[in-house]
Amino acid sequence: MTTELRVLAIVPAPLDTSPGQRFRIEQWDSHLRKEGIEITYAPFLAGGQARLLAARGHMMAKAWTLVTCLGRRLLGVIRSGAFDAAYVFRETAHLGPALAERVLVRKHLPFVFDFDDAVWIDYRSPANPFFSRLRFPGKTVTACRLASQVWAGNLFLREWAARHNGSVEIVPTTIDTEKYSPVPRRPPSSNPVVGWTGSFSTVRYLDLVRPALERLRSRLSFRLVVVGGGDVRIPGVEVENRPWCASSEVTDLRDLDIGIMPLPDSDWERGKCGLKALQYMALAIPPVVSPVGVNREVVSHGRDGLHARTPEEWEHALATLLQSPQARAQLGDAARATVERSYSAQVHAPRVAALMRRLAGGVGR
Repeated sequence: MTTELRVLAIVPAPLDTSPGQRFRIEQWDSHLRKEGIEITYAPFLAGGQARLLAARGHMMAKAWTLVTCLGRRLLGVIRSGAFDAAYVFRETAHLGPALAERVLVRKHLPFVFDFDDAVWIDYRSPANPFFSRLRFPGKTVTACRLASQVWAGNLFLREWAARHNGSVEIVPTTIDTEKYSPVPRRPPSSNPVVGWTGSFSTVRYLDLVRPALERLRSRLSFRLVVVGGGDVRIPGVEVENRPWCASSEVTDLRDLDIGIMPLPDSDWERGKCGLKALQYMALAIPPVVSPVGVNREVVSHGRDGLHARTPEEWEHALATLLQSPQARAQLGDAARATVERSYSAQVHAPRVAALMRRLAGGVGR
């Protein structure tokens, strides 16, 4: 199809490495091209730089990297005249105030600000607590005010953004249901697998279910698979730790019989967009989630998954699914149907394309 619209995607990470970025813009790419929209990506970090920042220590090297990347970002935005619009995911730079956003406005390049976390909160990264102070979380307000459109991943984020911009749309996190396709379930006689996927910064959430898992293992047989969490150990529980890798992500998740997403109930977690649950559900894996934020909407208790608040509720929900292959199959099939109906990239891409055309046309400011 002939290109009708050229969009500069200003993103934080190298392609195929950041979960939010991958599921908010990258997976729409092929669908948008069919709509005549060409996306050109401008990551703030290159591959080696992202690995450096994710590691502990190396303070001087990290500081030099951030300053270099900031200079490159500003230069790239200044030279952005060949584009019809810009897409900004979460922030234009890992440090400093909203400089690049102001440059976009001065160049009269309309941009959409898209976010899937409560990024206005002063969050401290476990790997980089010092550099987290340089992120200027207050710049999220400025980005919202300057943007021609704002896309918020859920209602909680939309309500916050609407205080600062009159053109806010809820654009949920979606799943490519062609890539995330279910496979035949394992025989009911096999040892069931409970699984969690995440990162070093979110693995602490597993502490919420440790007591339940320990008690369950004393009376029921199961394995726990942890993807991307590092070296997780739970007394009495057989834990298999796997590194996260984009190429094996779907394969790793297909090994699960039950997917879990525990969260504390605080503003940062209310801003999350249910990605883990949606990944499980797209693969027809029944999810058990903390009913925090959008999780209450994504997962309907008893229909396509289960809710659990307390350790006792987690133990009961997991025991129910561990002991009943039929319940797992029933909830898993319903979960897949929910994603196909309401959270698939294929369903939402045409709407995203329409929003981008409206953005480039100058409507919605």
